[in-house]
Parts: sequence; C-alpha cells; structure tokens
Amino acid sequence: MHSTPPFPATSALVFGGSRGIGAAIGERLAREGHAVALTYVSRPDKAAEVVARIQASGGQAIALQADSANADAISNAAAEAVHHFGPLQVAVVNAGVYRGSPLDQFPLETFDQMLAVNVRGVFLAIQEAAKRMRDGGRIITIGSNTAVRGGIVGSSVYAMTKAAVATLVRELALDLAPRRITINNIQPGPIETDITSGFLDMVVARSPAKRVGRPEEVAALAAYLAGDDASYMTGTSLTLDGGWVI
Repeated sequence: MHSTPPFPATSALVFGGSRGIGAAIGERLAREGHAVALTYVSRPDKAAEVVARIQASGGQAIALQADSANADAISNAAAEAVHHFGPLQVAVVNAGVYRGSPLDQFPLETFDQMLAVNVRGVFLAIQEAAKRMRDGGRIITIGSNTAVRGGIVGSSVYAMTKAAVATLVRELALDLAPRRITINNIQPGPIETDITSGFLDMVVARSPAKRVGRPEEVAALAAYLAGDDASYMTGTSLTLDGGWVI
C-alpha cells in the first residue's frame, strides 16, 4: 500500500503570480521554505516558467488557472492549493487590472471590470483563503500608492479601487485577529514590469529617487510580512515607492 505523501511544512497561495510582482513574490516565498501555488489568467506559459524556476531551485510549486473576476474560479483555486499543499500559511492577493481614461471618456464596462477584479476579487480571495488558513497565518494584499495620491489624469478609478483595498485590509484585521491571522497591504509605486515598460522614462523623471522599483523589492517586503517578525503588525498599508507620494 502506498502512503499519501505528507504535506509540506508550510504553504502559500499567490493570486496573480505568473508575472512581475506576483512572480517575484512566489519565488521569494519558495526560497523562504513555502510550497507555492500561484494563479494566472491568460498566460500559462509565464506561470509555467515561474513554477519551473522554483522547482529548479529545489522548491515545490504549481500553477492554477483562475480569473479573479470569477468567484467560483477563486474558490476552486484556493481549494486546489490546499488539496496539493495542505492548509495555507500565507496568501498573497496580487491580481489586479489597470485601465486609465479621463472622466468624459471612461466606459462603464471598464469601470465594472476594475471593480470586479480590484475590489470584489480581492475580497473574495481574502475570504476564500481565510477559510483554508491555519490560525496564525498571513494575508498580504498588493495595493498601490495611488491609494494615497495618484497625480495622473485618468487614474481616478484605479486609485479608488486601491483605496478601497487599503480600507478593507484595515477593517478586516479586526475580523481575523481572534485567529491570530494578520492582514497587511503593500502599496507599491511604479515597479519595472511589462505593465510599466511603456512609460518608464516619465516615471523616472518624476520620481524623487530617480528610478523605479524592482519586483524583488516588493517581494522582500512581502516575505517580511509573511514571517514571524511581523506577527504584531496587522491592518496596515505600507507604501513602497521611492518617495513618489511625499
């Protein structure tokens, strides 16, 4: 008779983990000893590359297809992660969309899409992860410094959704405190990813630091929030943007 392999000592689920910040967080958590499940929407090739890098370094990882605008997909991804790696210790909610447009040109369907992914999807991911999380676990959302100040025409709806995430995190800390689960929000400024590649020069010119951030810098902060040293921090939003909002 073959026995069931034991679950890893600790597991993490990264919603939106196939590229950019999410991929960097998944790889960093794997180096910290977590088995990592990551979700993707439309780029299985990118997700497979992240999984391959983690496995090549001796870690455990799987990729799961899940649209963060779809409640069933979010729930199924969380359930599948637990099926593979056991109860969650860490959940990172990184999935999000940006669509910029001035007020008089902003389509209602775009407004609805951003709310569905950036607010509703974040809430559902937190809810589903918390159901499957060990007491003493860690939930981390990836917001944006636009929740503090955007300063770019057309970013109003995106900024609104990220301000909603910051408020949600602050208040959900009370719901999760009895289980000793912490929840915190990272608010990156411009980070060098495929999303920002088209306007990096403008961003660098406006940045007090005269540079953009790297996904690995966000991942380092996420790793801290996921660790034992951050057990007394909850309900906070930490801005990481080189002084952009000062």
